Formats: sequence, C-alpha cells, structure tokens
Amino acid sequence: MADPTNPHIQNRTTPQWGLYQREQFWKPNEGQVPLFNTDPRELEERAKERLSEGGWFYASSNAGMSNTHLANRQAFFRHRIIPRQLVDTNERDTTTTIFGHRVSAPIGFAPIGINKIYHAEGEAAVAKVAGELKLPYCLSTAGSASIESVGEANGSSGPRFFQLYMPHDDELTLSLLNRAWKAGFDALILTTDTWQLGWRHGDVARSNYAFYRGFGADLGLTDPVFRRRCAEDGIDVDKDVVAASTKWIDSIWHGRAWSWEKIPWLMEQWRRISGGRPFGIKGIQSVADAQKCVEMGVDAIVVSNHAGRQVDGAVASLDALEKIVDAVGEQIYIIFDSGVRGASDVVKALALGAKFVFVGRLWVWGLSIMGEDGVRHVMKSLLADLDILMAVAGFNWVEDFDRNILESDPKSYTLIPEKVL
Repeated sequence: MADPTNPHIQNRTTPQWGLYQREQFWKPNEGQVPLFNTDPRELEERAKERLSEGGWFYASSNAGMSNTHLANRQAFFRHRIIPRQLVDTNERDTTTTIFGHRVSAPIGFAPIGINKIYHAEGEAAVAKVAGELKLPYCLSTAGSASIESVGEANGSSGPRFFQLYMPHDDELTLSLLNRAWKAGFDALILTTDTWQLGWRHGDVARSNYAFYRGFGADLGLTDPVFRRRCAEDGIDVDKDVVAASTKWIDSIWHGRAWSWEKIPWLMEQWRRISGGRPFGIKGIQSVADAQKCVEMGVDAIVVSNHAGRQVDGAVASLDALEKIVDAVGEQIYIIFDSGVRGASDVVKALALGAKFVFVGRLWVWGLSIMGEDGVRHVMKSLLADLDILMAVAGFNWVEDFDRNILESDPKSYTLIPEKVL
C-alpha cells in the first residue's frame, strides 16, 4: 500500500511493507534521503568500500573459481514469473508458518558466522532487527556473540533457530544444545557441508582466517564445557584468546566429518532437551540425501550449497530444489537457501516447492554498510519488494506461489562469466 489512508489497510492481517517505498519517496520533504541503494550490486560495492580487506574477502569469497555461485544465479534466470491482471490484491497477506510460528513473511535470516568482522554490533544487531520484523533468526555456531546475548537481543517473541556445527565432543554438543534451548532457540539445524572450509583462493592468499586471530569463538569462550577443555589443555581462555579460538574452531570444523550414523543420537538428544521441537539438516543437494532424511525422521531440510562457498562446480541450489521437491516434497518441510537477491527470487523458490527461504549475503552487506540500521533498511526493502510484487503481479497469499505461475526454460545454461577462463 503506497497510500496510508487506504481503507483496505485495516482489513489486512500482514504488516504494510509496501509503505516503506512511500517513506523513501517522502524523505526529501523532511530534509532527508534514503540510507543507501538496496540494489544487490550496489550493496555489494558499498560494502566492499566499508569493510576491511579481511572482512570483504571472508564475506565475498566462494569456493574455487566461484562457478557454483554463478550457477546459483543462472538457475534463477531460467524461471520467469507470469503476472496475473485484474486480481483484487488490496488485502493480500505475506505471512506464513514455520515450525509452528506465524511469521511476517516466508523469509528468514540465514546463519552466518563472525558478524563482528562486518560491524562491531555483530549478531546482536541482526537478531534485534529480525525480532522487530517478526522474521526467524538463525544463529551460527561460529557466531561472534554468546548464545544468551543473541537470544536477549532477538526479543521475547522472535522465533529463533540454532545452527549447529557439531563438535567432536559429545559433552560440548550437549552443552550448546542446552544453552540454545534455554535461550529460546527452539529449532535445531545441523549444517553438514562444512567439515572444513572450501578452498577459497582470496582468503588463502591473504591468510584471512579470523578464528586464528581470536574472532568467532564466542559461543565456545562462554561455554562451561569448552572452558574446562581449554583448562585441561593449559589454555587460559581470558588471557590467550587466539589459542582458545583456535581450539574452538578445531573442535567444530577442520576435516573431521560426521556420518549418518550420528544423526539418530543428535535428534534424540535435541528432542529430549527441547521436548520434541524440530530438527533439520542444512546442505542437502541430492535426492538420495533428501530421501535419507525422510527415512530417518528428520523434520526439515535446507536445500543449500552454502551459497557456492564449499564445492566449486556444484549443482545450483535452485535446480537441486526442483528435483528434491518432486521426490519428497510432501514428506518433509523444505527450506531453500543460496543465491537469493530479491523478492522475485523468493517467489521463484516458493513456486518451485520450498516452504520458506533463507537470505544471507543481502543482510551481511547491510550490516557492513551501516550496522543495525543497515540490516533494517535492507530487510524492510526486501519485504516491501515482496509486498509490492504480490500487489502488481496478482498474488494474494504465499500459497498462490506454485509452478503454474512460472515459465521455465530447459536447463541449458549458455551464460558464462565475463572473463577469460
């Protein structure tokens, strides 16, 4: 709604996200200007200007030659939305439900670690905005703030989930799960594609690894079990943060993979601790793995290739989504992640069968540019984009998004990077 006096507003059960466009147009009348351009390309360039070299490369680096990152974007291009006309969308609704929570839109904050390398406010700023907007926030095990402080920043009513990089120490795993549950994180999502960081040329060339500089271990540094482990190894957590951070990241990553055999134990422990709340697996890209999740009783999967940061030359996440939905779409809750840059991408992923979409780099750029205010501006703009798209394309409900609204080309990608290989 661009007109705040529109009588339909009082009948809408969803926030009036479209009014954010009007606010930006009105600013000059009050001697103001919009904070910054939210075009993803502009966002990325602005963030590059604001970040340190290390922060920029960690945020932007992809595996290998970034071909998976390219594939993610190419996959969106072959699907086109078919707008419908003369549909009364005056009382449209962007809300949906995830894990029993009614949320403002089918959009969540993807788990991304070490936010303090992007802005001093870190995870707390991001969680606060998520709570305000009533969108799910997912905290990474590699976060740069404690579980408890992030939960407090998210607020009393914000749905929040905990993303686990499972330690090689069951007692430490249980400590993290208990802390997450007590801090109000009521769904657990295990990431399975990052036993070790993918080969990212830019980061390696610059020795760009914040964990070896004392950043990104805050969940461990505030954990009683981990602090005890450090003491057992002669590490004073408060005096030698680099040694403690190194031990932390060596405990949860670095080449020691888990297998399916560990999943029943983890599910059992989480459900015991949480009273049966949902358990999901992030990183699913194959139909076989999705079917395995169904067989094992996993509640949800996140179809994701880690935004192209782990395996170069991998299948596009959106292409994987199509096949997985066809195979198990009626048997498990499916979330989509990787490559989302705007509301049309959100709509395409939902139309192809996802129930929910995680957004990552967009809010990272906003955080990098202007902290809490930057995150809020980016995400309110994305929500306004979605609200307005629904208005002008003839959609009233999230449930209207199905494959009938798309014109989809075959998978014959002819686009190549604008560079000599």
